[in-house]
Amino acid sequence: MRIDAHTHIFPPETVEDRGSFFPGEPAFRLLYESPKARLTTAEGLLEAMDREEVDRSVVFGFPWEDGERSRRHNDYVLESAARHGDRLIPLACFNPLEAGALEEADRCLENGARGLGELALYGRCDEDEALDRLGELAEACRRKSAILLVHANEPVGHSYPGKAPMGLRFYYELARRASGIPLILAHWGGGLCFYELLKKEAPDVLERVCYDTAASPYLYRKEIYSQMTRVLGREKILFGSDYPLLSPSRYFREMEEAGLEGEDLKAVAGGNAARLFGLSG
Repeated sequence: MRIDAHTHIFPPETVEDRGSFFPGEPAFRLLYESPKARLTTAEGLLEAMDREEVDRSVVFGFPWEDGERSRRHNDYVLESAARHGDRLIPLACFNPLEAGALEEADRCLENGARGLGELALYGRCDEDEALDRLGELAEACRRKSAILLVHANEPVGHSYPGKAPMGLRFYYELARRASGIPLILAHWGGGLCFYELLKKEAPDVLERVCYDTAASPYLYRKEIYSQMTRVLGREKILFGSDYPLLSPSRYFREMEEAGLEGEDLKAVAGGNAARLFGLSG
């Protein structure tokens, strides 16, 4: 089974006229102002899944500044997943610092969301306040036995749209506060995955953390798949494409070239996500 643990879908009106959503939404504008930055609907994703031989996808929206816009987007994600329950696994997405974030989390978790994500803070903020708010959202996931997926990115290297300013201390502290619940850190946890080799404390703090591969072909050499399988063990890595940013086939081609095969490939490609989300074949 192939499961893509990281995809974004948008309502048709957003796909058709993205520019009308730019005012008051600096992060959305930053990420999607270029016409090369693709958007897709649920139907567009399903067509790509058929093409790419992906069985199921974890789907979510965007962390809008406007809370009402997040609510409408989450409704679209939940309704799409309800129509295609055998293919789409919904998460609820919103700005974690928005005043109604916790209420929106509870609402969506009551109405079919399997977790919260991809929660992201793309601009500078009070990191202690952000950790407090994310900690509250982690507790909401704990109450519902749900999953938390959070955007993370490497604090060094080249600059690109959407590269958040938080360092690894932020994501490490988040993992501490989310202790005991499944926490997925996107984009290899911004490199936090490398610190799983530490002898003391980190193995306990990061015990329930998994890392997805989203945007990996843009960020890392293909050797990261085989290297991280050795560092983390295959059970902590989730294939995520960040579709429509990149197609799944590009990832699987790089995995093959990196020498990932057999049980390792099966686990990364979907087995781990199936276990995490309680799915059967």
